[in-house]
Amino acid sequence: MSSFSIFNSQFSIVNHRLVDGEVVHLVCSKNTRPLKNPDTIVLHYTAGRSAESSSFYLTRPDVGASAHVVIGRDGKVFQLVSFNVEAWHAGRSFYRGRAEFNHFSIGIELDNLGKLRWDGKRFVAECGAEVAASDVYADDSGGNISYWHKYTDRQIRVLRDVCRVLVSEYPIRHILRHSDITPRKIDPGPALPEITLY
Repeated sequence: MSSFSIFNSQFSIVNHRLVDGEVVHLVCSKNTRPLKNPDTIVLHYTAGRSAESSSFYLTRPDVGASAHVVIGRDGKVFQLVSFNVEAWHAGRSFYRGRAEFNHFSIGIELDNLGKLRWDGKRFVAECGAEVAASDVYADDSGGNISYWHKYTDRQIRVLRDVCRVLVSEYPIRHILRHSDITPRKIDPGPALPEITLY
């Protein structure tokens, strides 16, 4: 279990956009509905080949998904949607009596290939990418072993920094995993350590 202070982030927020930390700002014109006083952060993995390709994919007008932020394995941050605009990251969702989490949450995507399969010779992601054994997290908490793409230390540090500044700017009360709010999803998976408010 990890914790952090809300202070000392390398980022700040100006006009609902991250600044500093060399954030790359993209345009996601399909998202226009206002997001007022978000109180939840929802964590996801991209299951894509890179943070950049996932970010550009999520901004496409023909794709029915988006996110506020994508964090690369090297710690590079892409912001797709302003924090005062609703992003389409949660889908059909519910948790502790509340539903439709897009309406009150900020979505953060982490560049990660997700759950892996062992084909007898190598670890392979759903997209077909091969993952080195040193980048594999083995989880046996469910009784059967499963394999997951590890998150990088840099990526987790940047995630914590982004969460710090969001907590200092908005009335954030929860940091949840996508799998917490819908049984349809397994992201961000057991390889991501717990990220808490305190």
